[in-house]
Amino acid sequence: MVTATAFVFFLSIIVICYVYLGYPMVIWVLARVRNRSVKKGDIEPNVSILISAHNEEESIQATIENKLALDYPRKRLEIIVVSDGSTDRTEEIVERYAVSGVKLIRQNPRAGKTSALNLAVPEAKGDILVFSDANSIWADDALRQMVRNFADPAVGYVTGRMIYTSADGNAIGDGCTAYMRYENFLRFLETRAGSVVGVDGGIDGIRKNIYVPMRPDQLPDFVLPLAVLSQGKRVVYEPAAILREQALQGAEDEYRMRVRVTLRSFWAICDMRHLLSLRKHKLPALQLWSHKVLRYMCFVFLIGAYLSNLLLWAEAGLYSTVFIIQNAFYGMAGAFPLMARMRFRPKLFALSYYFVLINAASAHAFFKFLRREKLVVWQPRKG
Repeated sequence: MVTATAFVFFLSIIVICYVYLGYPMVIWVLARVRNRSVKKGDIEPNVSILISAHNEEESIQATIENKLALDYPRKRLEIIVVSDGSTDRTEEIVERYAVSGVKLIRQNPRAGKTSALNLAVPEAKGDILVFSDANSIWADDALRQMVRNFADPAVGYVTGRMIYTSADGNAIGDGCTAYMRYENFLRFLETRAGSVVGVDGGIDGIRKNIYVPMRPDQLPDFVLPLAVLSQGKRVVYEPAAILREQALQGAEDEYRMRVRVTLRSFWAICDMRHLLSLRKHKLPALQLWSHKVLRYMCFVFLIGAYLSNLLLWAEAGLYSTVFIIQNAFYGMAGAFPLMARMRFRPKLFALSYYFVLINAASAHAFFKFLRREKLVVWQPRKG
């Protein structure tokens, strides 16, 4: 007879394994069975690059020059920077590039990135809208690689490949790199199966005629792709459209960023909950439940697995073995900060530390969500 404690233990272990191992296997099979290739073409539509910036005087010049130097016909490229209540030299720097056709829009008072995009879209002349962060540096051919996907009329949204860079190989840099490799692998498979269900926001494009204005508190990196799916268009991943971005160097900064993104993702899931119906939406619903809902809620099952295992460990066999493994894993995570201060950073310890960090951030964000907290503006991400 299976006790309630044993039931919680096995359920928790099964869900954790499904989230991180089972779902990738499921989507791998679906990608091979469905194999929905994108009909790419060498097209050059009119493109508007939209950049939201708040107090980005340290990075906005490099970002603008990067976009002006892209391998794309200049007459078909428009660059719009929305200054979101900047109080530093951001606007002054952007205005220097007016002679190069860069357009500055001021948003006062500060209202956040989503409001900035809503403000810029009506002013944009391009058939394709491409979003860049104020510190995003793209590969020379990134834009060209991205727009090739829009030759396929079924494609409504394209996201590129983010690569985090870290100068000193710290835990956060290593964790970001491993996390993005895992995410990009899933996006590659999801594209082959049909569509991806989440993007990063630093290198993304959408057809202007299907852009849906969002509330200021909504997360464009999540709500907008789901809105495109709701319109029957595909959201696809283009690995050749490369963005390089500096990883955060401090655990506290990374933790705050993860809490912010996850909190806004919980609200996005709530707003787009109609897509969670497996009966109506099938594959997109499966992806949302697996890749997003259960991933963000995995902290519940991690806690359940540990506490139930604590009550069962004396029964030896499987329970004691798993309990030893769990304690070793969390022990590595707990020991890593001390080891890092001694400049000793084993990869497995770093990854366990980052895993615990992002799941703790999810738990923190969930309790903020339960308190109905929302976030519209925040301090820019700093590498």
